[in-house]
Amino acid sequence: MNAAVAEFFGTFLLILLGNGVVANVLLNKTKGFDSGWLVITTGWGLAVFTGVVVAGPYSGAHLNPAVTLGLAIAQEFAWQDVPSFMIAQLAGAFLGAAIVWILYIDHYKATDDASKVLATFSTSPAINNPRNNVISEIIGTFVLVLVVFYISGAELLGTSTTPIGLGSVGALPVAFLVWCIGLGLGGPTGYAINPARDLGPRLAHWVLPISTKGTSDWSYAWVPVIGPLCGGALAALLYIIL
Repeated sequence: MNAAVAEFFGTFLLILLGNGVVANVLLNKTKGFDSGWLVITTGWGLAVFTGVVVAGPYSGAHLNPAVTLGLAIAQEFAWQDVPSFMIAQLAGAFLGAAIVWILYIDHYKATDDASKVLATFSTSPAINNPRNNVISEIIGTFVLVLVVFYISGAELLGTSTTPIGLGSVGALPVAFLVWCIGLGLGGPTGYAINPARDLGPRLAHWVLPISTKGTSDWSYAWVPVIGPLCGGALAALLYIIL
């Protein structure tokens, strides 16, 4: 499988299962309605596990532009492959969110709260404070990418064209890592920690004919893009120094 195609399918599965668990918890009349934050964070951790297992052998399973950027800064991923990986991740996230909508379409029709509908696609802050929201995303993604370097065992000693990332060996550790980040650091913003995870589904929310759809909240959309990219870059720089 081509590496970019693997990133597409891995990210597709990540969002299908991750946004799917949010839909199951938030939308009316589902079997999992109102089952809480622990279910959401656990579901996201297992969604990451699934995506990494599928994409790992072919692309290193970045599944996240912040991871791709961090590896490129650390000279462990070829810069010329960065655009194709990021586009594949964004497209996979868009499709995953669209399939969640199809799967739960009756429950979207039964849900009048536009903010809950949006939450099944993209993130939003618990308290809207752009400066602190960005800092929250930077910190969460910094932890993610820094630990990913240690899980992947990247040497960071020179330029490599090998798609180093989480691989399949790191699937279980990174699932626990994302679970822990959600439980410990996810409260302020819903822990996007991944530009594709937020932007792809937000675009899907914008274009799909969703019942009782409100705004896609584009005024906030820059936070879960810029914050994670900054956090990934800072993690790479610190890892190089260490």
